[in-house]
Amino acid sequence: MHFYKDYVYPYLVDTLGDPPPIRKIRQQIIPQAQGKVLEIGVGSGANFIHYDSTKVSKLYALEPNPGMIRLAERQQRKTKLNIEFIDLPGERIPLGDGVIDTVVSTFTLCTIPGIADAIQGIARVMKPNGRFIFFELGLSPDATVQRWQKRLEPMYHWLFQGLYLTRDIPALLRAGGFQIEQMQAGYIASFPKSSTYSWWGIASVDSHHDRDVMM
Repeated sequence: MHFYKDYVYPYLVDTLGDPPPIRKIRQQIIPQAQGKVLEIGVGSGANFIHYDSTKVSKLYALEPNPGMIRLAERQQRKTKLNIEFIDLPGERIPLGDGVIDTVVSTFTLCTIPGIADAIQGIARVMKPNGRFIFFELGLSPDATVQRWQKRLEPMYHWLFQGLYLTRDIPALLRAGGFQIEQMQAGYIASFPKSSTYSWWGIASVDSHHDRDVMM
């Protein structure tokens, strides 16, 4: 199992995880990151080449898989980014409160086990005017596709090391204290629809969230 997780799975993600439709969206959203940036679940570093190094002062790259870090280090050499790798999962962000200008997550919230803890951690480290750039797979609005997602989820969960096909990421973000400023959604490939419905956009911490919960 460790061999698959540390060697086969990173190769699989690196080979299959950045087809042209996904790369096109990365090119649209990642250059918006600026200041001190935290990317959770950097994987093989597919986002690195899309950051604007003139706007990013430092990139904290959170990734618990050593095989992924090896691949991401190769991508780092193609950029001028100041990157610090942190080999911890997204539920354990070892940064202070309110220190990050931009948090980035691409295909991480749909895989991370403790998603509520991860969302709380993201909100904690963000500055009050910080932005959260996200690109995630999840639950289709189409009932027929949902049925296939539920059937296939156990297989995808194993094959892609924890991938959930049935998470409603925007709803989870709102429940975790975020407001979504802009978002697009749709199938990023015509087939299979069960594993290609995605959302991408920008969110910020909702300053009224705690008050609303208390009321």
